[in-house]
Amino acid sequence: MRQTSRPFRRVGCLLVLGLSAGAASGCNKTKQPPVSPHSAADSAEQIGFGVRTLLTANGVQKGELTADTMYVYNDQTKFDFRNARVKFNTETGAPNGTMRADRGIYDTRTQVLEGWGNVVVTTLDGKRLTSPHVKFNQLANQVSSDTTFEVKAGNKTQTGIGFTADPNLTHFTCMKQCGGSGLFNLPGT
Repeated sequence: MRQTSRPFRRVGCLLVLGLSAGAASGCNKTKQPPVSPHSAADSAEQIGFGVRTLLTANGVQKGELTADTMYVYNDQTKFDFRNARVKFNTETGAPNGTMRADRGIYDTRTQVLEGWGNVVVTTLDGKRLTSPHVKFNQLANQVSSDTTFEVKAGNKTQTGIGFTADPNLTHFTCMKQCGGSGLFNLPGT
């Protein structure tokens, strides 16, 4: 009886050793910690929420910018805004129009404000400009873009790719593929 139980013991011992080694090797497996993708907050010098800032040139308030979130870069000279809204002013400081965008970047060195994503510029006289990207140069007092746009003024619509204009959209120049629709009075009629 003793001889028949020995092989069972050996098999039992080998089985216990095999399971122990398997369990120990399972404990050595390490998982990498989850890593989120790089975000603007990773490299920002400062982050602000519910921000408001004045845009000035030569001591005159050219606008007021508000945003849900602001990231500050480049020794506090470049500001990246999320859900940005701007109120523009004339040279004398009187209200001139508005701009809103999903994202905006303002560089204090160049005094250029750029809006990306669902940009809408509205003037006091009711003109409405929509584009995926709009740039406002404070020093030149000029609004421009190099991408598609649409301007609506009453029953008139103008479309194209690229433009330059004053903030009132009064002096407007389309760059290419310019088109439009609306009622126009012809001279002499």
